[in-house]
Amino acid sequence: MIKKESAAEKKLLHYTGKAIADFNMIQTNDRVMVCLSGGKDSFTMLNILLKLRQRARGKFELFVFTLDQAQPGWDDSKLRAWLEEKKVPFEILTQDTYSIVKEKIPVGNTYCSLCSRLRRGSIYTYAEKNGFNKIALGHHRDDLIRTLLMSILYSGEIRSMPPKLLSDNKKHIVIRPLTYCQENDIIEYAKEQNFPIIPCTLCGSQENLVRQKVKVLIDQLAEENPKVPSNILHALSSVRLSQLMDRNLWDFKNLEKQQEGVVVEL
Repeated sequence: MIKKESAAEKKLLHYTGKAIADFNMIQTNDRVMVCLSGGKDSFTMLNILLKLRQRARGKFELFVFTLDQAQPGWDDSKLRAWLEEKKVPFEILTQDTYSIVKEKIPVGNTYCSLCSRLRRGSIYTYAEKNGFNKIALGHHRDDLIRTLLMSILYSGEIRSMPPKLLSDNKKHIVIRPLTYCQENDIIEYAKEQNFPIIPCTLCGSQENLVRQKVKVLIDQLAEENPKVPSNILHALSSVRLSQLMDRNLWDFKNLEKQQEGVVVEL
């Protein structure tokens, strides 16, 4: 008996499929390494990709990679059982990055930056060794817009997470199939599916992260205008370079020379 799609699943399938099409994320014969952290986002991404691959009649390959960072209390037994039930090929690689992060980062500081760099290194190395040409990460719409505001407010830069990225060494293409998906839909879907979530004891243990503050700010603005989150996302694809002030993009000192119909005496 085919289980009927829920409203959340329909939305996630629609928006994931749209993102894949809009940014040409996956092509025929791609070998996609899906990074499954054990959280709600990556579980949702994997489940939706499995359903989309079924619709595409298996024209691309999915392989699951999970990194066990040796966090205290890590138990992947239910995750393994879930993957085996889904008949998805996978590997869980153990690398003790947890101890490195705890050693290098002072108590009370944010672990995310170093943790993500170490994790990214492990992911890239594994993908290269095993011949995967795409790496799928579970960042969703709200991750993208929060990252943009964090960068503006705390780093003084306009940047976020692109839906499709060529790595600096040109060896890897990273895709984010959930780019258009809302976190609330993912939360609802994860509850429906009863995914065997593995909590993070690093970032999950820090309550006052900047990201949480930005989340609250966006949520408050969205209460007054529900379009605020989608407007921020749209801004990422509607950049007016001429309206910014990056001197690497515009030669402001000599802009007069490019002015039409005006003679400039030098």
